[in-house]
Amino acid sequence: MSGGVDSAVAAARAVDAGHDVTGVHLALSRTPGTLRTGSRGCCTIEDSRDAWRAADVLGIPYYVWDFSERFQADVVDDFVAEYAAGRTPNPCLRCNEKIKFAALLEKALALGFDAVCTGHYAKVVEDPAGGRELHRAADWAKDQSYVLGVLTTEQLEHVLLPLADTPSKAEVRAEAARRGLSVASKPDSHDICFIPDGDTRGWLAERIEMTEGEIKDVEGNVVGTHPGANAFTVGQRKGLRIGTPAPDGKPRFVLEIRPRTNEVVVGPQAMLAVDELRGIRPSWAGAPVPEAAPLLRPGAAAGAASDPFPVLAQVRAHGDPVAARAHLELVEGDDGPLPELVVRLEEPMRGVAPGQSVVLYQGTRVLGQATVDRAHSLARPDVPGGAGRPDPAR
Repeated sequence: MSGGVDSAVAAARAVDAGHDVTGVHLALSRTPGTLRTGSRGCCTIEDSRDAWRAADVLGIPYYVWDFSERFQADVVDDFVAEYAAGRTPNPCLRCNEKIKFAALLEKALALGFDAVCTGHYAKVVEDPAGGRELHRAADWAKDQSYVLGVLTTEQLEHVLLPLADTPSKAEVRAEAARRGLSVASKPDSHDICFIPDGDTRGWLAERIEMTEGEIKDVEGNVVGTHPGANAFTVGQRKGLRIGTPAPDGKPRFVLEIRPRTNEVVVGPQAMLAVDELRGIRPSWAGAPVPEAAPLLRPGAAAGAASDPFPVLAQVRAHGDPVAARAHLELVEGDDGPLPELVVRLEEPMRGVAPGQSVVLYQGTRVLGQATVDRAHSLARPDVPGGAGRPDPAR
């Protein structure tokens, strides 16, 4: 129970369904703020009290569990490390993977609970073989299946999502008001919870050593300087402060971050378009698609590739899914062959950054996800000095 309206109503519906419900608020900061600032931030002392009031109205036990150490290591430190490496992580997705449906679920099962119930807008359904699948919520505008794409088959066996079939957030708020829950009109949380003022660059500057470096165009010419490459992300336009105008007079965007040389590469918006994504550490939310199964069996050798399968690919929580074909390739790793997800888009996407998650769908079903390691255009040569890309002939 975060202290918001969604988790409060989810708890209420779980009670109505006859479950033995205990409310748990996660303390994720060692020094939580006392009050929220509008819709910024979460996990404040005020939020924990709002959750307690909701539990009191529902007549259920309520506890605050301190997960701040795990949150710091698995989410905050990971966020800093990813930016330091020139990647753009999604901390909400990492929190679901490492905290809410790993650390929390592990503790809940150890204490004898059967499932973790949350206010996420997504749906868990049973497949024909009796397994679990993750699907989009009824309200696509509020659908949160993207940030749950990291859930594994085993975790889906212990997840309850009571808001799955709710047609709108307005209905959830109206239900909360009818139930006498004081959070009925509480604003939703936005932005990164551990950066409540929204100044990601300033927050990172206190944790990553920033060194002034060069801004280059796609021909390799120096067009400006920056205070530190790690504070930028692919697709960014604001904050570049380039003194040299582009020959065509149009704005330039960040195309690439190069941490090793501390360079930021900029170019026209059209060069942000990519049509192939390569993802590492793929995972499956339910049974893998049949095409991928042979490569997931023991004994599969590096260099092998699966047959392609049709998907819808999404790289942002509320981004539009794009039709694509995906396949797995086995590449040689330090401990043996590792699967790499290759997604060929039927329409280009813009501004996809390494570190983002690409979540795959078939219809409303979430197949799984992978962390984007590289995004590029098969029809365009690489930017000089870039990391290079695989042979596009396949």
